[in-house]
Amino acid sequence: MQDIEILGNKQKGLEFIQQTKQKKFIFSLVISYTATSEIPGITMAGEHPDLIKFTGPADAEFIHYGYCKSISVIPMTPDGKPTPALLTKTALEAASIPNVIINAGSKISPKLPFIDMDLDYGKNIGQEPALSLDEVGKAVEYGRIIGRFLGASTDCVIIGESIPGGTTTALGVLEGFGITGFVSSSMPKNPVGLKVQTVKEALKRLQSKDPFEIISQLGDPMIPTIAGILSTASEISNVLLAGGTQMAAVLAFAKSMGFEGKNTAIGTTSYVVDDKSANLTDIIMQIMDIPILVAKLKLAESEISGLSSYAEGFVKEGAGAGGASIGCMLKTGIDAKSLLDLTEKEYLKII
Repeated sequence: MQDIEILGNKQKGLEFIQQTKQKKFIFSLVISYTATSEIPGITMAGEHPDLIKFTGPADAEFIHYGYCKSISVIPMTPDGKPTPALLTKTALEAASIPNVIINAGSKISPKLPFIDMDLDYGKNIGQEPALSLDEVGKAVEYGRIIGRFLGASTDCVIIGESIPGGTTTALGVLEGFGITGFVSSSMPKNPVGLKVQTVKEALKRLQSKDPFEIISQLGDPMIPTIAGILSTASEISNVLLAGGTQMAAVLAFAKSMGFEGKNTAIGTTSYVVDDKSANLTDIIMQIMDIPILVAKLKLAESEISGLSSYAEGFVKEGAGAGGASIGCMLKTGIDAKSLLDLTEKEYLKII
C-alpha cells in the first residue's frame, strides 16, 4: 500500500499486511502514568504540570466522545496542536474499528467503561523504583489474561499507549537491557540530556539483569501490561504495537518471556521515523527482526497549523495514532489524503 512504508524486514512486513488486509481489527489504548513526567521540562504532555496526570484519561475520553469529561479543556496545546488522539479517533471511526480502554496505573480514571488492571501508578525513576516486583508480575499476569481475550476476538489487535513521560522510562528499560539508542520526544527539541541524566540515576539502583528487576527499577506500569497482552494475543492473532520507542521497550521485555514474532509488527508514523534525535529502526533491529510499518500521513499538506506542526517535529505520535491509521488503511483501503480530509473535519469540530 502506497501510504504504508515497511522498514526492517520487508518480507515479514508484506506478509503482515497480507494477513490483515480487509480483516477484523480491535484497538486497545493502555493508559498509564509515571511520576517521571513531573520532572520539569521532560514532557510536553499537558500544557500545565497539574494537567499532566489527565493526559491518559483525556486521550481515552476524546477517542470515545470527541471531547473530554475529566477536564474541561480540549486536549491540545495553547497554540492549537491537538492530541494525537485526534488522529486515532478519526482513523478508528473511518474504519469502524472498536476500541477498548485499559487502565494500567493511570493516576486518574477515565469517565467511560474500561478494563482496570488494579495497578498503582509508576514512581519517578530518577528518585526511586518505578514499581514493586509484585506489581510487575501482576501487570504481566493480568495482561496475559486480557491478551487471550483480545486475540480471540479479532484478526489483528492494535495496542496503543498514553503515558506522559513514557519515552524516559522507555529509555531506562532499553538501557537496562543493554540496548543502545536515542528515544523520541513529543517536543521538536528532544530533552535528551535530561532523559539521560534521569536514567543514569535510576541505573545506579539496578543490581541484576533480571528482566522483572529492570522494569521494576526503570520502567512504568504500561510496559509490562502491554508485554503481557502481546505474549498471549500474538499466539492467536496478529498484533500491531502502535507507537514509537516506547513499544521498543515493550518488545525488549516481552522477548524475555516469549511471544510470537511472526504475528507481530510495530506501527508508527513517519514523524517518529524521521526524528533525527532518535533512531527507532536501529533500536528495534537490536531487539528482534520484526517489521516496522510506517503510516505516511500527509499532515504537512494541511492548512491547519496545529496539524501541519506534526510534520515540523511536534507531538509526532501517541495514543496509538500511527497504528490506528495503518489499521484504518488496511481494513478499508483508504489513502492518507482522504484520512487527512477526515482529520481536518474532526479538528474543526473541536475548535
